[in-house]
Amino acid sequence: MRDLGAGFSYLLKGQRWVARHGKQYGFGLVPGLITLVLYAAALVALAIWGEDFVVWATPFADDWSSPWLGLFRGFLTVVLWALALLLSVLTFTAVTLLIGQPFYENLSEKVDRDVSPDGTAPESGLPLWRELLISARDSLRILVRAALWGVLLFALGFVPFLGQSVVPVLGFFVTGFFLTEELVAVAMQRRGVELRDRLALLRSRKTLVWGFGTPLAVAFLVPFVAVFLMPGAVAGATLMARELLGEQTREDNDDEVEEAIA
Repeated sequence: MRDLGAGFSYLLKGQRWVARHGKQYGFGLVPGLITLVLYAAALVALAIWGEDFVVWATPFADDWSSPWLGLFRGFLTVVLWALALLLSVLTFTAVTLLIGQPFYENLSEKVDRDVSPDGTAPESGLPLWRELLISARDSLRILVRAALWGVLLFALGFVPFLGQSVVPVLGFFVTGFFLTEELVAVAMQRRGVELRDRLALLRSRKTLVWGFGTPLAVAFLVPFVAVFLMPGAVAGATLMARELLGEQTREDNDDEVEEAIA
């Protein structure tokens, strides 16, 4: 339970950090706004042409009698919209991070420099195109994992009682885990930490990850909220990455000095 609270505190610390650094916050909003416009356009298009797509995809049902034809295609249209919405939530962070790689790399570095005892930040030493390639590759691998979980949870949603109570809660925890992975990747990729090692670190501190990512997953259900929380989420994930990797901060050093004096 202590880790759960610690994870949530990192989320708050990240939001406070960007609140104190208005310029970084402003730059950090740009990728989220671009992603929001793209996703909104896609969902609007699905709302307009989704039913036509279902009709095209189910020609075998053309001869069904009423009301079964309407009920069947109506159900599939709702399922299609629900899956699109779920994928939007799961992929919003990955796409935003990919679009905003230079923005968030800069923000994460500044957080590291601000809290590091020696005022330095790790650097990958890789060219931007290489960092983008690695980020896209890792995001795709995480997306596949998240999609498999999404399909499983969607199927379990049809189980009576469990589908209406336990499954939605599990969905938020799963989404929160993958959101956190995508966010800490910004700081960890600069340190050369591979995806497999990142996942092992996160699994070793699941309650810390859930404390950070699950509230964020709930908030990200509202697209505009996701845009405005994203810069602070990157800052908070950078702070949490330092703890996961055992790196000290100025705050830790201050605590040690106070204990020594006492």
